[in-house]
Amino acid sequence: MNGGPGLSDRRGDRVVVVGAGLSGLACALHLVGAGYEVVVVERDDHPGGRAGPLDMDGFRADTGPTVLTMPELLDEALAAVGSSVRDRLELVPLDPAYRACFTDGSVVNVHTDRRRMTAEVSRVSGLREAVGYLRLREWLARLYRVEMRSFIDAQFDSVLDLLGADLVRLAALGGFGRLAPAVGRHLEDERLRRIFSFQSLYAGVPPQRALAAYAVIAYMDTVAGVYFPKGGMRAIGVAMASAASEAGARVLYGTAVQRLERRGERVTLVHTDQGERLPCDHLVLTNDLPEAYRLLGHWPRRPVPHRFSPSAVVLHLGTDRTWEQLSHHTILFGHRWGRTFTEIIDRGDTMSDPSLLVTQPTVTDPSLAPEGRHLLYVLAPAPNLRDGPIDWDTEGPRYRDQLVATLEKRGLEGLEASVRRERLVTPADWARRGLAHGTPFSLAHTFAQTGPFRPRNTVAGTSNAVLAGCGTTPGVGLPTVLVSGKLAAHRVMRRSTRERR
Repeated sequence: MNGGPGLSDRRGDRVVVVGAGLSGLACALHLVGAGYEVVVVERDDHPGGRAGPLDMDGFRADTGPTVLTMPELLDEALAAVGSSVRDRLELVPLDPAYRACFTDGSVVNVHTDRRRMTAEVSRVSGLREAVGYLRLREWLARLYRVEMRSFIDAQFDSVLDLLGADLVRLAALGGFGRLAPAVGRHLEDERLRRIFSFQSLYAGVPPQRALAAYAVIAYMDTVAGVYFPKGGMRAIGVAMASAASEAGARVLYGTAVQRLERRGERVTLVHTDQGERLPCDHLVLTNDLPEAYRLLGHWPRRPVPHRFSPSAVVLHLGTDRTWEQLSHHTILFGHRWGRTFTEIIDRGDTMSDPSLLVTQPTVTDPSLAPEGRHLLYVLAPAPNLRDGPIDWDTEGPRYRDQLVATLEKRGLEGLEASVRRERLVTPADWARRGLAHGTPFSLAHTFAQTGPFRPRNTVAGTSNAVLAGCGTTPGVGLPTVLVSGKLAAHRVMRRSTRERR
């Protein structure tokens, strides 16, 4: 084990991490790098959690996130064990980061390079909008610097932790206003406004109601840059798990946690379905939040009920052709953009005029499909099972046909005839994986579930259990779950140090 002789004689060195998703692996890397004995328990037979693999006869699809931003956060986790992204992955910067297509036939290529995007905005919308884009870009950068320091990469024990100079700076930047008006102050073209605000759907809140602070996601996408790892997004989990194992962590695949054994406020043993009894001085749970609370036998009281994000229908298609209008990431916006959020979030309906994210990773890495074939990942936002009680086992196939028909109308002629392999994933499938209310996006980022108001990564009634993942701080998204794992590791280290004094 990593950490040198005599470490196992010290109290507080044995940590069990439940879940080999990206937050759990980030946590494990930071802990094993600091000299702790770490066991990671994963129910699946592979690492990555929601960022896992789906193989369809030579088509190598990713099950979860398709957009990688802020790779320096991944590098930070790997650096904890003396490794790096460069050692483990081949990252390809995507240019354009996105291609946005609109129903009027216009196309905007979203470049992260300042000069190229300024020229693109000028081409599409004129010089005045290009000047507005530059102002928006500067505002996004200032917003990110404040938020990363004090609101994303930060522990919260109470609302008082929010107070300070950065709170004043965030307020002065308009971070507590609403996202859509904040973007609108810089841009008049409705197409550009969509490009810099659609990301709020990741946070589970429409742009009109989302905090302007969530423009930080647009910064990550449109300023910091979008990347793709050769081998697919699945390669991230593999790289992190390999680095953790080589540093001394023990990773148990195909192993589920059955129950926890407690002595007072301390969890002392983790019982698995393989009959193992894993002693622990500290426990890190990365399960979906309700499942983590269930294992601990605890559901904290809150002033308002938890609100969960919308879900998504994902259609994986292996095709025998491609289409020139598709970039690596292409957003096909519907005409009735504003109605989309009302239908999904307020009415619990599917989109009548779908806006879709289509990812074609074989544009960047042809090895993900058989020679001459291509892979499409079509994401359609949808209501979660609590907000929209749709019988997806019945409606799913019909909705699949609607999505394919919509894609053909939007320019992907011949799509149906080109399909050679496919897999449909609906909110019902997410629920079968144990995700609350059938959403992979966990709790929505409403004001009451943001920052110090979001469920904390500590749990009342337990003295050695810590949470990580998208349900706790800082929240949903690949960069933030990596931060979440680091914050959980730091909680363990602080408690371990305090206990040994």
